[in-house]
Amino acid sequence: MHAESDERGDAVVPTAERTAGESKVETSERALGSRAPGFIKSSKTLHMSWQVGVFVVGLAVVGVGVVMLPLPGPGWLVIFGGMAIWATEFVWAQLVLRWTRRKVTEAAQKALEPKVRRRNIILTSVGLAIMAVLAGIYLWKFGFVMPWKIEQ
Repeated sequence: MHAESDERGDAVVPTAERTAGESKVETSERALGSRAPGFIKSSKTLHMSWQVGVFVVGLAVVGVGVVMLPLPGPGWLVIFGGMAIWATEFVWAQLVLRWTRRKVTEAAQKALEPKVRRRNIILTSVGLAIMAVLAGIYLWKFGFVMPWKIEQ
C-alpha cells in the first residue's frame, strides 16, 4: 500500500496499488484535512483566521440546533449541518460524520430486513390496537365531549 498526504502533510490517505489487469480502487470517502482554498492555506495567519471563522459559524449552527431540540424544528438536522460545516476544516468532525453516516446506513439496511420489518409491523399493529381499545373505553365511560363550550 502507498500513502499520500495532503498539502500540509497532516492527513494520510491510503491508496490502492495497481497490478496487472486490476483497476485502481476508488473510495467514496474524501481525503481528511482542510478544504480551504489554496490561497488561504498558503498563509498561516489567514488559514488560522479561516479555521476560527469556520469554528464560530459551525458553533452557531450547532447551538441553534441544540435550541431546536426541545422546540419545534429540525434540531438534529441542524446539528448535523453544523458538524458538516466543521468537517470542511477539522479532521475530528470529518471522522464523526463518517462514523455517523456509516451507522445510519447500517440502521437503514437493518430496518429493511424482512424479519425486522415484520416485527416492526406487528408491534405497530399491536400498539394501534391498544390505543383504539383505550380510546373506546374512554368514549364509553365519558362520551364524546368537546373540550370547549360553544353555545349558539
